[in-house]
Amino acid sequence: MRRSLTLFFSLFFMISSAYADGGHEHHAIPTLKKQVGSKITYGENTAVLTFGPIDLPTGHGEGDMGDSMPRFNFQLPEDKYLIGFKSALSTVDGKELPRNYLHHILMINNTKPSVSCPGEPLFFGGAGLEMSETQFPDGYGVQLSATDKLMTVVAFYHGAPPTKDVIATFTMYFAPKAKPVKAMDIYQVGVNIVCFTKFGDRPADQTDEGIEIRQGVQVHTAPLKFRMDGCVKYAYPHGHDELLMIALENKTKKQTLLRTVPDVERDGTLREFLPHQVYKDGKGFPITKEDDYEMVMVHHHPLQKAELQHGMGNYLLYMTPGACSEQGNTAAAY
Repeated sequence: MRRSLTLFFSLFFMISSAYADGGHEHHAIPTLKKQVGSKITYGENTAVLTFGPIDLPTGHGEGDMGDSMPRFNFQLPEDKYLIGFKSALSTVDGKELPRNYLHHILMINNTKPSVSCPGEPLFFGGAGLEMSETQFPDGYGVQLSATDKLMTVVAFYHGAPPTKDVIATFTMYFAPKAKPVKAMDIYQVGVNIVCFTKFGDRPADQTDEGIEIRQGVQVHTAPLKFRMDGCVKYAYPHGHDELLMIALENKTKKQTLLRTVPDVERDGTLREFLPHQVYKDGKGFPITKEDDYEMVMVHHHPLQKAELQHGMGNYLLYMTPGACSEQGNTAAAY
């Protein structure tokens, strides 16, 4: 269970790019032990997606790219602004399960294009094993239209112990109708390649599971150029076991913009990103197309473990387009 829970951001692109046209037949979707389904329940300002019940393990093979649950397509009954989300994992009778039973929940908008990955659909939210609860700064949200073709992809960890009647939920919070909301774009950044169309350019030590992490302290960096000017209001972090830190730095201005440290077990197993480590600020900090940036991630793999770990260091950046409206906030944001 302490192996890297793989994929998340990079897996999203392999799945969503193939599914976007609705005509993909995946060769490795596992045969489930019994019929399972997904449903969505609407409240006044919420939508709760429920997946399962399902019996674990689901039959994932090592490195299998299939999803454990049938992908679920849906459309909202009316235009909404997403202002937050959370994930949960339990049994039918309400027993909470360890976070690392979850492989991923991915929320995909097949109607809107990705800003960070041209030609690919928009990944607007989700969770890996960190399952961070998300609440955007007041007055900001992600616009979702009633005509948008939305899809969710869910998979459970193939190494989970036998567990009956597992339920995963993904709750979306929406702004009340009368509340004014400024729309945010979503931009994906990572040390590992996050765009499906660039997977062929990956170095030899990088796979769909992440970057190989060998014994001792490992530091990985990757240059970054943004495709838009924006003002980052929220940064959703994602990482795997043995992660010590991820960061986003403006190399042109010599500023560390984000520095995120996870809460871990004594052996490095990732627990979560505590709220004070998740960037959230209505003022925001600027990113520009002109400046040069760098993503950084640091891992420690115990010396006695001969088996390689696979690591990721990613952010989903939620940002308003253009410059930040309030000046004087260009210093370090962490």
